[in-house]
Amino acid sequence: MSTLSPTQSPKARRKPSTRRRAGSHAPYPAQEAHDSALAAIRSFLKCHTSYDAFPVSFRLIVLDTKLNVKKALQCLLLNGLPAAIPTLITHLTASSIGVVSAPLWNSERSKFAGMLTVLDIIHLIQYYYRTASYDYAAADVETFRLESLRGTSHLISHFLSFSFYLFLALDIENELGVAQPPLHREHPSSSLYDAAKLLIQTHARRLPLLDNDTETGHEVIVSVLTQYRLLKFISINCSKEIQQLNQSLRRLKIGTYVAQLPQDVPEGQNPYHPIATATLNTPVFDVVHMFSERSISAVPIINEEGIVVNLYETVDVITLVRLGAYQSLDLKISEALNQRSPDFPGVVICTASDSLGTLLQLIKRRRVHRLVVVEGEEEEKRGGKKGRLLGIITLSDVLRYVIGKVGIGEGLEPEDDSKSAKPSKS
Repeated sequence: MSTLSPTQSPKARRKPSTRRRAGSHAPYPAQEAHDSALAAIRSFLKCHTSYDAFPVSFRLIVLDTKLNVKKALQCLLLNGLPAAIPTLITHLTASSIGVVSAPLWNSERSKFAGMLTVLDIIHLIQYYYRTASYDYAAADVETFRLESLRGTSHLISHFLSFSFYLFLALDIENELGVAQPPLHREHPSSSLYDAAKLLIQTHARRLPLLDNDTETGHEVIVSVLTQYRLLKFISINCSKEIQQLNQSLRRLKIGTYVAQLPQDVPEGQNPYHPIATATLNTPVFDVVHMFSERSISAVPIINEEGIVVNLYETVDVITLVRLGAYQSLDLKISEALNQRSPDFPGVVICTASDSLGTLLQLIKRRRVHRLVVVEGEEEEKRGGKKGRLLGIITLSDVLRYVIGKVGIGEGLEPEDDSKSAKPSKS
């Protein structure tokens, strides 16, 4: 392929000018501009409250604890039809985006009662799969009410994130060996910086925002601040600063990367450690176990060469359960993907050389919860394979860097370092 270039024409020789040019200010070095932009973003968040990040129009769905598990699950997936669930407390606006979590409300005590998340349902599925027959699980999930979580004798009396329910040794989290998520909240008038800090410190993906009614003194659930909403608020309002964030994702240690490049891994060892991966032939339940054990929400699907071909998410499992296909956990991933909704947005990929600014600009344009990092041209030149799995970046990783505890400019690696970044917990 050839490229067109302008024809070179003779240049007239000019006499040297005797006038002195005014001194020009050299641009800031890339690192200094990057640090300055980060400091400006943090200052911006300290001057704005969680109220400021609310969209103009949004829907808040709050689940009453009198709902049974199946209806709560249907609500998470079919929230476009909330009227079909009479015990649901809903506040409706123009938004029709599906939800993967919802605050819980104890109507008898008029108090906030925790959060129901997709990961809670994943833990429940795995617990049933281990300890009960299919027939029992299918029948139990049809009748069990969330308010019965106060009981101590029921099979799943402790599968939700209620700090005051977690006093038994046989609750679901202990049975599965997974961490118990903290019960936390924040006031809507708190600064976005403080809210972000709390998200980072608790390793949470969402933060319930509660106020108090001035007349009754009762708690009021105002909204839920998510990592995505917070990062999108930054991307919309700090566009000038984002343009200065030109350092690469790998150099900034954003994300979790394979410990070694696959071609350098000794035979017999997992070339993609510490990233959880699966193939199209992996049973769905094996991936469910990864979700529960690692508290993750997606697993890259790779072929025999490590090329990323798809992504399996917790919502895909929930879809199977909602359809009544509890036994479908024995299906292969390839078969389960055929039941995925046709409006699945696809896998968002990037390379380790892409910049943080580019990632934040992407968050501004579309809803993104994670990016799969694949080998690009730079890795291919060093013997890699283009499109092969290299890492994964979650919104937790991005928020942790933008708001994180490390000092601005610290923790950087040389741009040409072939070593991957230290894995981060998400």
